[in-house]
Amino acid sequence: MVDTPADTSVLRGTRSRGAAWSWAAILLCLVCITPILFVFVAATGDAEGLWGHLFETVLPRYVANTLSLMVGVALVALGFGIPGAWAVSRYRFPGRRLFEWMLLLPAAVPAYLIAYTYTDFLEYAGPVQRALRDLFGWSSARDYWFPEIRSLEGASLVMGAVLYPYVYLMARTAFTLTPASLFEAGRLANRNLFWSVGLPIARPAIVAGLALVLMETISDFGTVEYFAVETLTLGIFNVWLGMNNLPAAAQIACLAFFFVLALLILERYARSRRQYSDTGRKAVAQTAIQPGPAGTAWCLAACLIPIVVGFVVPVGVLLSFVLRGYSLSLEDAALDAVLNSLLISGATAVTVMAVAALIVFVSVYRGGRWMRILAAMAAVGYAFPGTILAIGVVTAVGALDSGISASVEALTGVPSGALLSSGIGLVLFACAVRFMAVGYGAITTGVQRLPPNMMNASRVLGHGFASSFHHVILPLVRTSILAGGMLVFVDVMKELPMTLLLRPFNFETMATHVYQYAKDELLEEAALPALMIVVAGIGPVILMNAALRRIGAGRGG
Repeated sequence: MVDTPADTSVLRGTRSRGAAWSWAAILLCLVCITPILFVFVAATGDAEGLWGHLFETVLPRYVANTLSLMVGVALVALGFGIPGAWAVSRYRFPGRRLFEWMLLLPAAVPAYLIAYTYTDFLEYAGPVQRALRDLFGWSSARDYWFPEIRSLEGASLVMGAVLYPYVYLMARTAFTLTPASLFEAGRLANRNLFWSVGLPIARPAIVAGLALVLMETISDFGTVEYFAVETLTLGIFNVWLGMNNLPAAAQIACLAFFFVLALLILERYARSRRQYSDTGRKAVAQTAIQPGPAGTAWCLAACLIPIVVGFVVPVGVLLSFVLRGYSLSLEDAALDAVLNSLLISGATAVTVMAVAALIVFVSVYRGGRWMRILAAMAAVGYAFPGTILAIGVVTAVGALDSGISASVEALTGVPSGALLSSGIGLVLFACAVRFMAVGYGAITTGVQRLPPNMMNASRVLGHGFASSFHHVILPLVRTSILAGGMLVFVDVMKELPMTLLLRPFNFETMATHVYQYAKDELLEEAALPALMIVVAGIGPVILMNAALRRIGAGRGG
């Protein structure tokens, strides 16, 4: 009886600390969700009659071009991603193991970089047209016809060439996980195994990958701006920066949001139907088939064409600039851009993984159904194009700045300027909100692999939530945290539209530095920083291929 008050006090203190963790996680979730909500708040502002003018003039063209670009990119991504995935998962041919990960390499090249390099490669003064004139004796552009790369079709090609790895990843995983018994049944029925078995079973996964491709297509700015393709994203830029009308830009952003929402519903529907049954006691993965000479040639073509178009040519162009001495050194501006990129990317990666870890651990081990829903909502920022999210961030932080300024003036009588809506903090906040999904997904995957009673066992042994989190759970998901941090780091390094919109004056990252030079037709001067962006993206490519290899090994393939 004497010890009861002490025991009660300890229990009350433990519950209090546990509640503090839960409230901290809830607060962080609300912080991540707020910019998304403020996009719609900004859209309610006074557009000064501009919306009606836009609707009558350019808005139909923005919508038509966005839809046309989505169709074109989808065709290229499907045409590059599915054949390569089928070849490496179904057939055994020379270089198969090498092509498995090389087909992922275009994912390391930002879409705007491949747009810049192909323009230089295919323009009138470029090596391709120059070689054609020398070969056929043509003297001017009037003597022949050559497709214009700076067009909607050109944008579809270059964007599809670097975004197809989303489709390839999903299709290869689905093909790898398809049981051999289903292919045997198709063979006995004398059916084409690709059209009758492999593709129908992989279709939901392919649609899910395609939805990700189209989300990236909607959010692209660098390519469409460089190619002068007027999409909704470019319209947001033009209205916000060109016409200085944030409410009208937010209204266009809300229209683009409905495109994204439709893709999210499509992706969710595809995943919900991603089911099949195998009646065998143990599903056995199919073994690779040795094709004949014609089949081997087809496999090599299916793998080589996407790699050459999406990686070899753009990287080769950048390397040629460096080797010819155009960009051998990092001048002060380029060096500052590199340091700024490392600062923004590193700080965002640390912030995202720390916040995501807290949200995931609390939602899994302390939260109920509503906490898990709130945690999932905090990770939806990745589904929003950077231009849309930038509007929400500016509006939300601006409202907070106004509240702080009013409070300071009321207390001191001295008006204060913008405290939060300037500086690199705005860029960090926007990047953290957008890429929270990457960290959330990585840590969730790691936690799901742990025994469900591990936290309870630690608590029974006398450890509190914080101690169990630090000494038990965190070490076991360290690999997932590092992998997620690397992915966030690279994504932020490649990010262009949010950085362009939110960066302070005279603050450049590698992405904006390359963009400025390319816009001035001086890409060769920024070739080295551009190559550094590509090299940074190769690490996650290796991680993705290792994960796919483990999936194949787990199936016995």
